Amino acid sequence: MDIAISLIGGLGLFLFGMNLMGEGLQKSAGNKLKRIIELLTSNVLMGVLVGTVVTGIIQSSSATTVMVVGFVNAGIMSLSQAIGVIMGANIGTTITAQIVSFKLEGLAPVALGIGIVLYMFPGKKRFKNIGEILIGFGILFTGMEFMKDAVKPLADLPQFRDALLYFGHHPILGILAGFLITGIVQSSSASMGMLIALASEGLLPLSSALPILYGDNIGTCVTSLLSSIGASINARRAAIMHLSFNVIGTIIFVLILNKPIVAIVSSINPTDSARQIANAHTLFNIINVIILLPFSKYIVKLAMKLVPQRDDEESTHTTKYLDERILETPSIALGNTVSETLRMGKKATITLESSFIGFLDKDSSEVKKAFEYEETVNRLQKDLLNYLLKLSKVPLNEDERFKTDLLFNTINDIERVSDHADNIAELANDVIELDIDFSDTAVSEIKDIYSKALSNFKDSLLALKDGDTSLANKVLEVEKEVNYLEKSFRKYHINRLNEGNCTIDAGVLYLDLVSNLERISDHSVNIAQQVLKLQ
Repeated sequence: MDIAISLIGGLGLFLFGMNLMGEGLQKSAGNKLKRIIELLTSNVLMGVLVGTVVTGIIQSSSATTVMVVGFVNAGIMSLSQAIGVIMGANIGTTITAQIVSFKLEGLAPVALGIGIVLYMFPGKKRFKNIGEILIGFGILFTGMEFMKDAVKPLADLPQFRDALLYFGHHPILGILAGFLITGIVQSSSASMGMLIALASEGLLPLSSALPILYGDNIGTCVTSLLSSIGASINARRAAIMHLSFNVIGTIIFVLILNKPIVAIVSSINPTDSARQIANAHTLFNIINVIILLPFSKYIVKLAMKLVPQRDDEESTHTTKYLDERILETPSIALGNTVSETLRMGKKATITLESSFIGFLDKDSSEVKKAFEYEETVNRLQKDLLNYLLKLSKVPLNEDERFKTDLLFNTINDIERVSDHADNIAELANDVIELDIDFSDTAVSEIKDIYSKALSNFKDSLLALKDGDTSLANKVLEVEKEVNYLEKSFRKYHINRLNEGNCTIDAGVLYLDLVSNLERISDHSVNIAQQVLKLQ
């Protein structure tokens, strides 16, 4: 019982340290991590590189593959892109095993000491992030030491040693054991840490470790498989591709490459079992990628065969870029939230354009289109705000948290623009119902203020997309023109009413239209000001 308690405690520290180090690396990488993902092209080799780098940063292949499932589910990554990232994730996850296989326990107190000092350093978020990485590193090795100490007494139990040797003679059982361990702890790095702890104490020979190691790689697919439940058909296919890749690789190694890999790692580190296991883990994943990369399109086809399209399956998602799986990597989730916000902005723009055409041309089909898009914008606002609320509860650096807070306001401003466009559509219905005509002068004024209000809204969204402060400042300047026009046109129109050149009904509708357009420009200014605050 004491051994089990110590082992579980060590495993807990190991997992916590690994997660803390990964979070620190993510915060340090920030926008760089997003740019790495943006490197993705249809080139599967680039996908492998991206998967390797991202997993090396976030310290979890499970998190990367879950994120891939999220991207595929959101429709922003194809299956041909996903397979490369999944293969790369398998390589990236070997970094943790390589680190813990070195005898660096003596550095743990030093890393913890320096890390805590940096973490408590006031006002410097960069130091805080580095401190978090060092603290995670220290806790990781402290947990590793706990696990090694926990398994030491097992050396005196011949039954335990015989059980481990049994896996070497019956690899299927070893694979099953590795699968179960990783499936339970949800981390191949943690299960590899346990293997290395056993090997460090001379309890686990390489011949017994390899089947368990192969099983670990299959077990890590459990997370992505669970994540794909309830997702789109392509997301489920992405999870199946992950499973297929590791199962095929395991079959190849068990049947053909087991002896060569034993010979290679034994020649590199003849007396160090821990290093042999870490190197075997790395070689397994690298060689597996090299062998299966040329056949990646066939793995995609296999997944499509295993998860066929059903006619009754249709997407019910309103959002395109949001997926809760991507919350595992906050910096990317935040970038996707901005993309979804801009998409919402485009819908609001269509609402405005359609409502104005309906008003000016008495086009009931455009009015109907405006109402439909307004409903979509309202649903997007609700989904975005719910997602941002969840995002605000995950670890973010100060810049990301600040940007998250500003996005709440921006989303509401876009929704208000759509509301004003909806008001214009209501006015258009009145114009159609009452068959009202406006004078050429009134039409010219309407077009003038509309073009500036629409331009301002589009420019504010473009400034948000590109972080363009000069464009944001332009929005502020044009707003002054819109305000001047609104006051001037209101005055001119009242004069026309007094002179009897305009009917009361037309006058009311004209003034309401101008007022709504001016308010749209006001909300565009709010968005532009959010952009300026971010710089």
